[in-house]
Amino acid sequence: MGREEQRAAVRRMRESLIEELEGVYRRAFDAIGSNDMGEGAVARLTQLLLRSREGAIAPLQEEIEAPLITKAPEPPQS
Repeated sequence: MGREEQRAAVRRMRESLIEELEGVYRRAFDAIGSNDMGEGAVARLTQLLLRSREGAIAPLQEEIEAPLITKAPEPPQS
């Protein structure tokens, strides 16, 4: 497998992981909404889930969106 193929495979894996995580969080939010809990408990749990989601998905998303650097910059000439 060439370098570009590896890069594409890693990107697809990251995108797949993001989709799976989005599903997990969607189901968790749905479950919170369907339980009979007080507003305070729902608010706290929702906030925790939002923070967890951000921590889980943001690094994967940032890596996908990161610019590709193909070579090191040239050293400054004196």
